[in-house]
Amino acid sequence: MRDPGTPPLRIVQIAPFIGPGSGVAGVAWNLERELRELGVRVERFTYATALRGRRITFGKGPRRERLLQAWRVIWFSTVGTLRARRFLAARPDAVAICHNNVLAGDVYVNHGVLYAAMRARGHTAWRMIRNPTHLFTFARDFVRYRTDIHRAVVALTAGEVETMRRTYGRIRPRTVVISNGVDLDRFRPPTDDERRRARERFELDDDDRVALFIGHDFERKGLPVAIEALRHAPTVLLLVVGGNAGMVEGARRLAERHGVADRVLLVGEQHGLAAFLAAADMFVFPSAYESSGLVFLEALASGIPIIGTAVGVAADVVRDGENGYLVPRDPARIGDRLESVAAGDRDRWRERARASVADYSWRGIAEKYLALAQELAGTRAAEPHR
Repeated sequence: MRDPGTPPLRIVQIAPFIGPGSGVAGVAWNLERELRELGVRVERFTYATALRGRRITFGKGPRRERLLQAWRVIWFSTVGTLRARRFLAARPDAVAICHNNVLAGDVYVNHGVLYAAMRARGHTAWRMIRNPTHLFTFARDFVRYRTDIHRAVVALTAGEVETMRRTYGRIRPRTVVISNGVDLDRFRPPTDDERRRARERFELDDDDRVALFIGHDFERKGLPVAIEALRHAPTVLLLVVGGNAGMVEGARRLAERHGVADRVLLVGEQHGLAAFLAAADMFVFPSAYESSGLVFLEALASGIPIIGTAVGVAADVVRDGENGYLVPRDPARIGDRLESVAAGDRDRWRERARASVADYSWRGIAEKYLALAQELAGTRAAEPHR
């Protein structure tokens, strides 16, 4: 325990955005909340901090968001790095945890390897060359992993350590595996009344067996495969959350080509997943690449078995026949597993799914980060000036 006479450890989290929700911002927000509960002084260095009150706009039009996103990545990786280092220099006692872009901090949390995501989708060279931001990101992270900018790199799964090594070669900082967590209070099995109301919203009968897909990048995350799998799962309906208007229309046309359009409900991008998770009987996610896959943990915590590929945290937590199935990206195999879950006892699936993520609370994950930060703080005096 900390000596009452010593000041609490100070941690600075570096991320473009920090706030409730999913993705990198949500991870940093959950860690911040739990670390503060553990008595840690936590500060933020974000994109807004680096901007110092300025506003950056790119006019109007459909290209605006793409240009703004590309500019933000490059600016926060370069100018943001310089300003983050000054910010940290004024806090020499702090241990810094960097989540994205900035080349500074004691710990870097690898939330994904861009090149691996491109490789999983095929035509890697073309996908990298067509977007200069991808090339910039690859070069930036090559420097990150092959130098001593960071003292430790956190990988979200053991498999991601190998992904980093295949992509960048030898990783100079030490690597530590710490999974993402899940809010076990927010994500929980629905009550009977919550399930009934959620299914009424989508005009579902109690006998309908619903597979849920959540994701924006339909191609990489495997929605086309999941839609084709319905040809081999005649009793299953597919509820799809995510995608912009063009992507949703493309998925609708694909469902029509496979003759399953009457069993595919596309609702587009949504905020708040509780109703969709409450309505579902299973979660299908044949993704080609995930560094972690928070949605796997959220589905299991909600009592929903997984039918997914062995990517991200699914490879660590899914056990065939217990809380779901690990499958190849093969429509026939996926369809067979969808039917197996649909024919099973829903209550038993729910109990085993929920139990399988009991050790993934954000409090437990924050304690692992805190232990790493305390270790780094204790060894800092013995290391040469960085």
